[in-house]
Order: sequence, then C-alpha cells, then structure tokens
Amino acid sequence: MSTSPVLAPALPAAPSSRHASFAARFARNRGAVAGAVLLALVAFLAAGAGWLYPADPLRIVGAPEIWPFESWRYPLGTDSMGRDIAAMIAHGARATLLIGLVAAATATLIGVSVGAAAAWAGGWVDEGLMRVAELFQIIPNVVFVLTVVSILGPRIEHITLAVGLVSWPPIARLTRAEFLSFKEREFVQACRALGMSPVRIVAAEILPNALPPVIVMSSLVVAGAILYESVVSFLGLGDPNIASWGRLVGEGRSLIRSSWYICAVPGVAIMLAVLSLNLVGDGLNDALNPKLQKR
Repeated sequence: MSTSPVLAPALPAAPSSRHASFAARFARNRGAVAGAVLLALVAFLAAGAGWLYPADPLRIVGAPEIWPFESWRYPLGTDSMGRDIAAMIAHGARATLLIGLVAAATATLIGVSVGAAAAWAGGWVDEGLMRVAELFQIIPNVVFVLTVVSILGPRIEHITLAVGLVSWPPIARLTRAEFLSFKEREFVQACRALGMSPVRIVAAEILPNALPPVIVMSSLVVAGAILYESVVSFLGLGDPNIASWGRLVGEGRSLIRSSWYICAVPGVAIMLAVLSLNLVGDGLNDALNPKLQKR
C-alpha cells in the first residue's frame, strides 16, 4: 500500500531573504542609489566635521572674501568676515541632518499616534482629531515655524520642535487611511475573535503593515525640515551659536553681485541634501510599495 508524501507547510521568508529582496528592489532604482550615495557623503561629512575642523567654525581665520581654490588653506573660500566656508559647510551638515532627523521623528510620532487613534476609535474622536490636523494645515507652515521660533527664541531645539509641529498632519492622514484599510481585514477580525486586546492588535498586526508608506513620507519630511531650517536661518532667526547653511546664504546675499560664491556654495549643499533625500524616498517607495514591486 503506497502512501502519498505529506507536504510540509510553507515557511515564511527569513529576515535575511526579505532584506535581500528589499535591497534588490531598491537597487533597481538608479536614482535612489545615487541619492543614497550622496546622502552617505553628507552624513560622512557631518560625522567627520569635528575631526576635519576641530576649532570653532564661526571664528575668523583669514582675510575676508577669499574666493574658492584661491588658497589651499580655504578650499571653498572665506565669507565677508573671514570665516572658513568649508568648516561652516561641514559643521552645518551636522546641524542640518540633526534638525531634519529629529523633526521627522517628532512629526512621525505625533502623526502615527493621531492617525492610528482617529482610525481605530472612529466617531467623534476621528472627527475631532482630523479637524485639529486641518487646523494645522490651514496655517502657512513657514509662518507657523517663524512664529514659534520668535516666541520661544532662536535655538536649535525650538526650530526642531516648530518644524516637527507643522509636519505631522500629512503623516496623520496617511496613517489614518492605512489603518482604515486594514481595520476590517480578515486577520484583524480573527485577532478580535481570539480575544486580543486592541492595543496588541494595533501594535502587532496593523501598525507593521501600515508603516511602509509612513516611512516613505517620513523621509520626505526630513527634506522639508532642512528647507524650513534654511528659511528660518536665512531670515536671521536661526541659532546664532551654530553654523548653518541657510544662515550662510542669508549673510552672503548682500554680496551676491561681488562674491556670489558665499551664497552659491551653501545653496548647492542644501540642494544636494534635499535632492538626495527625495531620491531615497522614491527608492523606498518602489521597494516598499507592493503595487510597484513587480514593476
């Protein structure tokens, strides 16, 4: 009597294989790879700023308005006060990435919490939280950031807080939409039938499935935070104790006809940092969006 072989149930993919699949999908986007390399260079510059330029980047080191490559000691030249632009660019990269990452983390924490609570609770809780999100979206973001910084004072933590406060509504709306799409799925209903608590269902079942688009949105929030900080510093409300790309652009605008490089060098740095984050965001979208994984 012959017996048919018993087929073993399919095992879930190992984490290493999932990571390899994600890396392969991300690598197919050449723009995203270029953005990741560029972002890594900015991060390396920020991490090595203290080693490359251990002294205060805001101190006067030479004659004013030395053009780039005119002196080997100052490869990017000096500004109108005789400060080394290369040192300020390196230390400014540290402040820029710090503000962008912390502001994005703040916005993501607030947005995910508000969006998840609104979608799960529904009813008047959903209405109230979404009206609050709309209130934040009605106020022009730049005006809100400038107002908060003017009230609290021009410090880096106040700028970061203000940028985080204006950046959470889109994340909240996206999280709410994702939660609503998963809330009535079969696996959630099965968890309810098994008696799982709402907190466990949200944290262990819905949130991991809703996070991929939120991660993509958060990467774009980092780019927006860099632009907000540059605007605040350009207008003279940035922290005077740190080197900032936006502040350097603002201080050089009065000399744009004679020494345009003072504005151009930090302006190019801002452009490349924001461009790299947008390219990485596109790559994350291609790699994490299930609708695009077979494209």
